[in-house]
Amino acid sequence: MKARILLFALPMLFAATLPARAQDALVTFKFLSPDLALELAQATLADCRKRGFQVAVAVVDRFGVPQVMLRDRFAGPHTPRTAIGKAWTAVSFRTNTTELVGATQPGSPQAGVRSLPRAVILGGGVMVEAGGALVGGIGVSGAPGGDADDACAKAGIAAVRDKLDF
Repeated sequence: MKARILLFALPMLFAATLPARAQDALVTFKFLSPDLALELAQATLADCRKRGFQVAVAVVDRFGVPQVMLRDRFAGPHTPRTAIGKAWTAVSFRTNTTELVGATQPGSPQAGVRSLPRAVILGGGVMVEAGGALVGGIGVSGAPGGDADDACAKAGIAAVRDKLDF
C-alpha cells in the first residue's frame, strides 16, 4: 500500500514543481521603444537649450546599449562619448552618476570603480525607471558641470513621465 501511494505521490509532487521551474527559467523585461527613447532625448536637449547649454544627449536601454544619441551643433567633440558613458554607467551600476561621484572618492572602498573601462563618474547619468523597473538610462554632457547635466536629464524624464508610467 505504501509503495502504491509513493508511486502515485512522487509523480504528482514532481509535476507540481514544474511550473515553478518554468517560471524561474524565463525572465521578462520592459524596454523603452525607439520612439520614446528619441522623445526623451529630444525633450532633454530642448531643456538644455532653454538653459543656454549646447550638449550631447544619449539614451541607452536597460543593458547599456545606445538607442539614441543627439549632439547639438556647438557641443564639444568629446560630448557624445561622454554622454553615452554616463548613461551606460547609470544603468550598469543601477545608480545615478552624481551619487557615484561621492561614493567612489579616492580612498573609499569603491574608488576602484573610477578605473573601470567605460565608467564615467561625473554627474549627468540618470536611470530611467518605469513601473518600478529600470528601462534605460540617459546621459548628458556639455553643460557647465554635472549638476546642470543632471538637471537637463531629469527635466527630460519629467517631460515623458506620463508615457513611462505604463
